[in-house]
Amino acid sequence: MTTEDMIIRILCVVDEKMVGIAKHPQAKLYPSELVTIGILFALKGGTFLSFYRWLKRDYEPLFKQLPDRTRLLRAVAAHEDWTNLFLSQPSFFTVADSYPIELVFPIREGRSPQQIGKKGKDKGRWTIGGRFFALLDCQGRFVEWYWLPLNYPDKAFNPVAQAFAEQTITLVDQGFREALGTPDPLMVCRKQSWNERMVVERVFAMLTWVCCLKKLFHRVNAYIFMHLSYVVAMFNVLYALYHQLYPV
Repeated sequence: MTTEDMIIRILCVVDEKMVGIAKHPQAKLYPSELVTIGILFALKGGTFLSFYRWLKRDYEPLFKQLPDRTRLLRAVAAHEDWTNLFLSQPSFFTVADSYPIELVFPIREGRSPQQIGKKGKDKGRWTIGGRFFALLDCQGRFVEWYWLPLNYPDKAFNPVAQAFAEQTITLVDQGFREALGTPDPLMVCRKQSWNERMVVERVFAMLTWVCCLKKLFHRVNAYIFMHLSYVVAMFNVLYALYHQLYPV
C-alpha cells in the first residue's frame, strides 16, 4: 500500500465520523480534510514546518486549495475539539499511565520567560517538559487524556480518571497512590502483576518509535494540546483502519 492510498483510507475513516459537521462557507478545506492533516502531522512527528513542506511537495493534489503554512496551523489548532469524536468508550477495565515529553534541553532551562515546561526526571534523566496522561480501554484505544508540566506527580491526574468512576475500573501503577487513599475507580497494581497493564506500555512504545513523541517543538500550551489531541485521534483512527483492512 502506498502512502497516497494510506492517506485516502485515513480520510475515509475520518469522514465517516464527521458526517454531521458542515463546511464553513469561507473555509478552503472540509472538516474531514483538516482533521486528516492534523492526524498526518501527529503520525509524522517533528516540526510543523517540515511536515508542511512534505505535504505540499508530495500530496498537495489530495487537498485542494491547501492554505499557507501559518494559516493551516492556526486552523488545525482552532478545531482540535473535533478530535473528541474519535475517543473510545471505556471498557470494564481501563489502563492509565503518564508519558514524559521533553520540550527544552535542561541546559536551556530559564532562558525564556515564556518557558512552559518544568524540570523533572524521565528514566533517571533530568529533562524539561511535561506529562502526557493516557486513559486506554482494554484494546489500547484512547478514552481520555490530559497534559501537565513534568513537575506534577502521576497522582495529579487522578481527577481525570475519577470522571469515569461509574463506568470502569482503572488499573494504575503505584505512582498514582494518595496519602488519604486511592480514589474509588483506581486500582493500584504492584509490579509483575495484572498483565492487562502491558497494553499501555505497547501504546507508549509505538508513540515513541512511530510518532517521535518523546520530543515536541511547540512553545505554546495551545499547540501542545493541539498536537496531543491529534495524536489521540490518530491512534484510534489507525486502530479502526487496521481492523477494517484485516478483520478478525
